[in-house]
Amino acid sequence: MIRKIIHLDLDAFFCSVEELLDPSLKGKAFAVGGSPSGRGVITSASYAARMRGVRSAMPTREALNILPDLVLVRSGFHHYSEYSNKVMSILRNTSPIVEQVSIDEAFLDVSDMPQPIGSIAIDLQKRVCQETGLPCSLGCATSRLVAKIANDFGKKQVKTGRSPQKITIVEPGKEEEFLAPLDIQALWGVGPKTAAHLRQRGITTIGNLAALSDADLKNYFGQHGESMRRRAKGIDNSPIYSESGDPKSVSNEMTFHDDQDDKEGLIKILHSLSEKVGFRLRKAELAGSVVQIKIRYSDFSTYTRQTSMKECTNLDQEIFNEAQNLFIKHWQSGRPVRLLGVGVTNLDKPHRQLSLWGNDESKKEDLTKAVDDLRDRFGKDIIKRADTLKTKKQS
Repeated sequence: MIRKIIHLDLDAFFCSVEELLDPSLKGKAFAVGGSPSGRGVITSASYAARMRGVRSAMPTREALNILPDLVLVRSGFHHYSEYSNKVMSILRNTSPIVEQVSIDEAFLDVSDMPQPIGSIAIDLQKRVCQETGLPCSLGCATSRLVAKIANDFGKKQVKTGRSPQKITIVEPGKEEEFLAPLDIQALWGVGPKTAAHLRQRGITTIGNLAALSDADLKNYFGQHGESMRRRAKGIDNSPIYSESGDPKSVSNEMTFHDDQDDKEGLIKILHSLSEKVGFRLRKAELAGSVVQIKIRYSDFSTYTRQTSMKECTNLDQEIFNEAQNLFIKHWQSGRPVRLLGVGVTNLDKPHRQLSLWGNDESKKEDLTKAVDDLRDRFGKDIIKRADTLKTKKQS
């Protein structure tokens, strides 16, 4: 059976939500982002702003230098989360096999549906727009690799200053032909540094890479050479993972707007995620003896690793200690990370052995309870550990 895979991406998602909340923004050059003072950055730019040179991840000061009349809107992440959940619900009503890869992006496997993939995509785009008011673009192909690249390609062809709302379809058997003329950096696994290195050697397109000899592939990509050739030819059998959630576990994840490769920054995020998991466990009066981490890299390859403890815990620091050890052991150093997650499973009611020689555990639990009480009264961000504060790469 030929697979039918759809990649859906909400167009300028944060800005689109802000336009729904404030219709006066529609058509204007505006951006969601931080303060122009300090290290504020643009989180999302409207298409009108993009047409005039403003880009996401650009320092806010730089954006205002380019476009002095740029309208800045503060982030409303609770609204973004609410709209994202609405969209994902629509997708899961369309197919049971949905993998959400970020707040505004997901893959669907619709292979079991009898309709042509183009018809499914058109109906899905209409439903999302009618039920949420949000514009979206879709890429359709026989694999997640080609569907994602097709969507990115299709969106870039629209240069009107408005939401693309594109549907781009790559027919079965046409994958290599579609990919061949595209810029080498469009291929998963080819970052800016690798792309620059390849261009110096005359390898500027995906087709150029697909035609490389075995020796050259090994020279450029080492043990990953053959897998890179397969990608360049559009061969990708990786499944779509449906993440419906495990009621026997508690987890938190963070998807990055820009891929992260800074070890110190990733560990601080891991600590913050561990605190959130611990807080949720304590509110549910649960503890667990297995700590898991999840790492999704920039090419969407995803790995989970876990470790078992002698006793159940719901204390932030204990969860973090195990998560950090797993991360240091398994992270492929320097490889950009798109998503990071922490989870605790094998859940039970909290219980601890009494110590004959001291009450350190009791003190930890009392301190944790005091922090939880503060967060309940004044919000989750009222108190933070110093080592979880944002790094210079986060704003």
